[in-house]
Amino acid sequence: MLVRLAVAALATLVMAAPAASAVPVSASSPDDPEFSASVTTVSEEYRDRMIGVSWEEGCPVPIDDLRIIEMNYWGFDGTVHDGGQLMVHKDVADTVVTVFSEMFDEEFPIRGMQLIEEYDGSDDASMAADNTSSFNCRPITGSPGRFSIHSYGKAIDINTIENPYVKGDLVLPPAGAEFLDRDDVRPGMITKNDPVVKSFKKRGFDWGGSWHSLKDYQHFEAKKS
Repeated sequence: MLVRLAVAALATLVMAAPAASAVPVSASSPDDPEFSASVTTVSEEYRDRMIGVSWEEGCPVPIDDLRIIEMNYWGFDGTVHDGGQLMVHKDVADTVVTVFSEMFDEEFPIRGMQLIEEYDGSDDASMAADNTSSFNCRPITGSPGRFSIHSYGKAIDINTIENPYVKGDLVLPPAGAEFLDRDDVRPGMITKNDPVVKSFKKRGFDWGGSWHSLKDYQHFEAKKS
């Protein structure tokens, strides 16, 4: 499939981002669907929604350094959905667009892609909904007092149920227990050396599924410079 990025996807546009809802608003199945994406700054209205929910004073990056990517994606229903949104750091925004364009080209299915404010900043609620997300100023799971890479907008969690966080007997979200057998590959799962892992790794992201002390199959993060 030939993927052609929208011009707006390759440059940061200084314009107001959609402020109220990140819920995908439409689905379509054209004969030859094309990937499209735009990158925008965070509007004043949406800043107000973030403060006290996903961002507060003391967070490691200012809201000015964050960008909202709006893009289409393949759903589990085999159709293309519009209106998916990720909030990421400006330094990785264009890279993330490129990776998701390649995922689109592979018709990799995504359950949903909503900003964390739709879940009142709750990572647990977002994971339980199988939501693909990025920025959320919060601690590392199991390590209070240490900022997660999500707090920098440089980590992305994809299909959280199909790709759970696993440490010993702990499985997050709990519904991810159905997907602990990583050899039983089903739609939306991310596995070693698959196109999703290869695309992220090619652009300098680590995959949590390759970690040793725990497995975070949903998680990709930009390597620290």
